Amino acid sequence: MTLKELTKDAILLLKQLIETQSFSSEEDQTASLIEAWFSRYDVNCKRTQNNVWATNANFDDKKPTLLLNSHHDTVKPNSAYTKNPFKAIVEDGKLYGLGSNDAGGCLVSLMATFTYFYKHKDLHYNLVIVASAEEESSGPNGLNSMLSIIPKIDVAIVGEPTLMHLAIAEKGLVVFDAVVKGTPSHAAHPNDDNVIYKSIDVLQWFRDFKFEKGSPALGDVKLTVSQIKAGKQHNAVPADLELVIDVRVNDAYTNAEIAEILQNEAPCDSITPRSLRLNSSSIPVDHDLVKAGIAMGRSTYGSPTLSDQAVLSCPSLKLGPGDSTRSHSADEFIYLKEIEEGIQMYVELLTRVIV
Repeated sequence: MTLKELTKDAILLLKQLIETQSFSSEEDQTASLIEAWFSRYDVNCKRTQNNVWATNANFDDKKPTLLLNSHHDTVKPNSAYTKNPFKAIVEDGKLYGLGSNDAGGCLVSLMATFTYFYKHKDLHYNLVIVASAEEESSGPNGLNSMLSIIPKIDVAIVGEPTLMHLAIAEKGLVVFDAVVKGTPSHAAHPNDDNVIYKSIDVLQWFRDFKFEKGSPALGDVKLTVSQIKAGKQHNAVPADLELVIDVRVNDAYTNAEIAEILQNEAPCDSITPRSLRLNSSSIPVDHDLVKAGIAMGRSTYGSPTLSDQAVLSCPSLKLGPGDSTRSHSADEFIYLKEIEEGIQMYVELLTRVIV
């Protein structure tokens, strides 16, 4: 088994994954494809719901454990596609298809890398791979559900498209539902407590509000009012107005701290977080994985996009072939060369650290 053979087979698997629908929570068929691929290489894998996972053949409880993770679920294709999203099409060195870039290329590259090291002896780290479900929906049966099943993780590489540069930090996410109350009335009568007019000052407050602490890797916390809803008919002033606030959290705050600040200061009658579990994540710049990547000429940056890193409590690095700007776009694609180079770089990175 050579790395060239693994790479060729990984690309064939990606084509199969593209042509098999795998929306979040509907990944049973792609999970079966992943199981079959591992079985072909005599990798003893297990399946928990639609998550497929394995440990290296010479797993040693006395050693630290490195997680390799990426996901095989996809979003639904948007209406702007000009190509069949469920057809693996190769043109001009590009592999088109839904999930090709986010995150199929990363997934099959990590699978090939794990398989390459699977039977190695005397590794400095154990390896665990999880091909996870429900990443796109942050669902309950994804990587978060696996953390009590797989061995304890000391550090992780999460496969997302980063052009194989090192995302050493990632913003967390808290979504808030807020309510502003006023006095309901007939539209024909005077009303000095019209909730829609009151919302002008509330929206101005959210637009101008700044969290004090910035982050060297992730910059400032980003707060955005993303939805607003009020009223049901033209002649009735509503009693309340609902807002949805999207907050992208840097590593200077916990999600709980963000919630406490807004609940104490926001000019709303109520503001409630939907979840506090999608925290920011990072890895020290002096970690061996980061130092090895920098030695390979890779740059470091902080990522504004959310991934399965958010459910991990250990240091984690986001790294993978493909480009994040192509994710969820029409006619999504990844360059075949990116997969080939991605596998080579994953193997070189781990060779520098675990062998």
